[in-house]
Amino acid sequence: MSDTNPLSSTQSVLYFAYGANMHPGQIAGRCGEVEVEVVAVARLPGYALAFFGRSERWDGGEESAVRQPGSDLWGVLYRLSAAAFDRLDAWQGAKLDGTGAYFHSPAQVVAADGSGHMAVMYRRSTTREPALPSTEYLDYVAGAAESRGVAAGYVEKLRTIDSVKASYPVPKEGPTDRFLASLPLGASCAC
Repeated sequence: MSDTNPLSSTQSVLYFAYGANMHPGQIAGRCGEVEVEVVAVARLPGYALAFFGRSERWDGGEESAVRQPGSDLWGVLYRLSAAAFDRLDAWQGAKLDGTGAYFHSPAQVVAADGSGHMAVMYRRSTTREPALPSTEYLDYVAGAAESRGVAAGYVEKLRTIDSVKASYPVPKEGPTDRFLASLPLGASCAC
C-alpha cells in the first residue's frame, strides 16, 4: 500500500469521491483548483452506491457508500490540502463529533494501475430510509464519472439506477451554499 494513513499529514489528505464530488467543477468550486490534485480513478472493493434521505439541492435521495460483498464502488482519488478538506467538510455537513449529515470513513481503494491507497471518504450518518435520487442528480454523477474516465460499464450502471424527475429546477442553492461559496478559496470553515 502506498499510503498508510490518509490523515497523517497536516499538509494533505487522500480523499475518495464516489458521487457528485467526482465532478471537476464541483470539487474545484468547493475546494479551489490549486487545492485539488487528481491522483487516480479508483475502486472500493466490497462497497456499492445507495441513496437515502432527501437532498433539498437535488430533490431526491443522497448518496452513500454501503457494504456489499462482491461489488465495486468506483470514484476518484484526490489529494486535497488540509484547508480544502476542512472546507469540503463544511459543504458536506460533516462534523468531527459525528453529528453531521456525513461522517469520515476509512477507504482502502485500488487505483486503476493496481496500486492500493488508504483514503478517507464521506458516508451518510443515517441510512435507514432508502430513497430514489433525482434523475437530474444521477445524470450529474454519471457525467462526472464519465468525465473522470471511470470505466464505461460502471457509468452505464449508474445511468440505470432507478430515479425520479425533480419536482423543481435543480440544483437548488440554499443560504448555506451562498455563505460557503463566499468564503475565500483555500479558507477553512469552522461551521
